[in-house]
Amino acid sequence: MSLDGFIADPDGGVDWLSIGTDPDAPDDGWFDTFMSRIDALVMGRNSFEKVVSFGVWPYAKPVFVLSRTVSNVPDGDEDKVSIISGSPGEVASSLADQGLHRLYVDGGKTARDFLDADLIDEVVIAYVPVLLGRGIPLFGERDQRLEFRHLGTETLAMGLLQSRYERVRN
Repeated sequence: MSLDGFIADPDGGVDWLSIGTDPDAPDDGWFDTFMSRIDALVMGRNSFEKVVSFGVWPYAKPVFVLSRTVSNVPDGDEDKVSIISGSPGEVASSLADQGLHRLYVDGGKTARDFLDADLIDEVVIAYVPVLLGRGIPLFGERDQRLEFRHLGTETLAMGLLQSRYERVRN
């Protein structure tokens, strides 16, 4: 996300994601390390459509697109994703039944829905060194306070900062 907490500009654009990064920096393997910690991805339809627009599919893990309106996987993506629907609890339970317990939940609304259902144990945020000023917030307004403990922050080879937070429950 941007330094000021946005995951997209007001029009949903993410062309700013590479601002301040060094594309010639050696690969430090952060993405592979991150992905090795998860069993599957759950993302909203909008996030899925954005990822598809990049032209390169970055995920080797199973991807489940959470959608109430789409029931079929777009042509050419059948081997990459499955469409899933239901509440966050139903989705998590269904995936757990398949042996998929550590889920990477992606997309602003999807992440907020999983937070509201108290199904997020850890938040990992990669900060892009840019201030957008306005846009689509990662977390948005909340009706309740959620507490997290900072586990660590590291500087990635490309110039991003990645911070990890663990959910604190009373």
